[in-house]
Amino acid sequence: MRAALIAALAAASGLAACAPTVRVEVAPINIYAKLDANVRLQLDEDVKALIQKNPNLF
Repeated sequence: MRAALIAALAAASGLAACAPTVRVEVAPINIYAKLDANVRLQLDEDVKALIQKNPNLF
């Protein structure tokens, strides 16, 4: 009985020592294109407004 108890404790301690590792990798979200398009559109509208206010600017 004592040998069975020692074997059971050894098996339990062996299983407890092996903890699984879970790694989760998340790909980065690229929102640069949307921001770039918005900035270009806003700059285009600002330039058009400045040209209308100052036609001799260029």
